[in-house]
Amino acid sequence: MTNTTKHRRGTMAVQMKGRTTGPTTIELEHESGYKIAVNAPKDNGGDGSSFSPTDLCAVSLGACGSLIMRMYADGKGIALRGISFELKKEMVANPRRIERITVVFRIDSDCTDLELKKIEAAGRACPVRITLGSCVEVVESYERA
Repeated sequence: MTNTTKHRRGTMAVQMKGRTTGPTTIELEHESGYKIAVNAPKDNGGDGSSFSPTDLCAVSLGACGSLIMRMYADGKGIALRGISFELKKEMVANPRRIERITVVFRIDSDCTDLELKKIEAAGRACPVRITLGSCVEVVESYERA
């Protein structure tokens, strides 16, 4: 049974859950049953053996942007061989939070420069980017692979 529900105005809700599995680890579970382990970072008492919660937040920007760009290109019939990204998360203290995310997207395609600009625009409009809003500085660049 799925817990995905449709709300008014076309919004969607997805059920997820988590449980501690050790002093600095959490197991997260998506409604599909897929599970991932999350660990506190080394500088905050964890062993750094997996993504930290703020790592997941940051890398979600790269994942979301890549998926949105890929889906846009596919929908417009623009051939892409692939999209990859590298990302850097920078934290600050007082309060401890993500200050800046720097991401470089590499788009492997023979598309025109205009098509590439449209793909980039789609990526900049990804839901994670919009959710981060002005709370986190996002530095993005786009390159041909």
